Amino acid sequence: MRGCPGRERGGLVPHPPAGRSAGLVDTVRALAEGRTSARQETLAALERVEAAQPHLNAFRILRPEAALAEAEAADRRLAAGERLPLLGVPLAIKDDMDLAGEPTAFGCPGNFPPKTSDSEAVRRLRAAGAVIVGKTNTPELGQWPVTEGPAFGATRNPWHLGHSPGGSSGGSAAAVAAGLIPAALGSDGAGSIRIPAAWTHLVGIKPQRGRISTWPEAEAFHGITVNGVLARTVEDAALLLDAASGQHHAERYRPGHIDATAAARRTPRRLRVALSLRMPFTASVKTLDPQVRAAVEGLAERLEALGHEVLPADPRYGQIGLSFVPRATTGVRDWVARVPDPTLLDPRTQEAARMGRALGGAPLRLARRAEGQLRRRIGEIFDRFDVVLTPTTAAPPPPIGSLSGLSGLQTDRAMIAACPYAWAWNVLGWPGVNVPAGWSPKGLPLGAQLLGPAHSEPLLISLAAQLEADQRWYEHWPTAPRQDAWTSAGGSGPQPEFEADRTT
Repeated sequence: MRGCPGRERGGLVPHPPAGRSAGLVDTVRALAEGRTSARQETLAALERVEAAQPHLNAFRILRPEAALAEAEAADRRLAAGERLPLLGVPLAIKDDMDLAGEPTAFGCPGNFPPKTSDSEAVRRLRAAGAVIVGKTNTPELGQWPVTEGPAFGATRNPWHLGHSPGGSSGGSAAAVAAGLIPAALGSDGAGSIRIPAAWTHLVGIKPQRGRISTWPEAEAFHGITVNGVLARTVEDAALLLDAASGQHHAERYRPGHIDATAAARRTPRRLRVALSLRMPFTASVKTLDPQVRAAVEGLAERLEALGHEVLPADPRYGQIGLSFVPRATTGVRDWVARVPDPTLLDPRTQEAARMGRALGGAPLRLARRAEGQLRRRIGEIFDRFDVVLTPTTAAPPPPIGSLSGLSGLQTDRAMIAACPYAWAWNVLGWPGVNVPAGWSPKGLPLGAQLLGPAHSEPLLISLAAQLEADQRWYEHWPTAPRQDAWTSAGGSGPQPEFEADRTT
């Protein structure tokens, strides 16, 4: 189904409005205490998704009958006294993850066969008791920081339907931000969790490479893509991260266990934080929007008020892009080879696949070999600092259709201009957490990312939770989309703007 043009404007609501999902932790508690049932929660989530789909277009697949059957089974288990981390909670997954009985189209058009088994991350969610209500939209093969495409239309930002929620985990972000579901899984190959989290006012965790399984891929996109989580609060995100974490025995990366939930409840020690506004080198022009800069600097001031030392300092990124491009394009090449009808794909996807075929030999081997040196070079900053704070994006959320009709080169330049900060950490495989940082003058969300060295999720999560307690960003919700929003003439005319800048 395709979304409708837009809504009049959005605003900040101090408490969850009626008809929105409670948080993940609160839902788990209510189910365990018998104050609600899995069927009630799942039915309500399905109804919210169906009502919002014409406006947000967050879902590619909705599975009402199967989800309700799973919810009823969860209720029987709850009544018998069984307790699991997510037992009976309705959640969603991105459409690059396998769900038995459903296709995995990864944003592509065409007739994809249903999968016969769950991916490892989904299997672990089910083992924790979760009910999977559906699969969320993503652009073709997760390539772009907007969630639009001929296979499903445009997914829209619940803070303003004229703007993108970001990508490539834009469907998951829109669904969580709008309160359709309490949390969702996404994936991050160049910021694809952190970017939509920034543009929809969410917590988005890109964990250490391998923390959440990518199986049946031993590694995704030659190691740059990881699975992660999107939620409204740090504790919700940490709970989902704990439940989804773990590896298949054949996977390449096997990081040790962490307790993210405990970290979310722990106050961090006094930290040294590097405030970095410098962008990794690329050959295209890019600038930091002054409103984004002001939001991130404001967050740095709050960190100082909380007792941390914040100083300007930049990682030594060097020519890290030379390691990213071969891995990204050969990953596209690998996926295109599985698509039932590649002729249906966006010309930009076909162009990326051709580049991947050209770079799949020695350039890819050299890119992989450079990772160790890049970690040592960039990691030097953690000899002096505990955490790096940067903008998540260089600009606010773009309007719907802003990347449509562009050539591959034009698209790359536009993406780099808007999102130059996130992708470098995918090359390193290290964790990062997006936190809400404020609002543009139009009322659109902005974000900042907390970045750390290998296996530093507990520290980043603790710091994010401390900021959340100070900023209380979870109190703010987008207003509900209106069917009569924009104009009655099919969305023609100018998109109305938001009220003046408002912050948490």
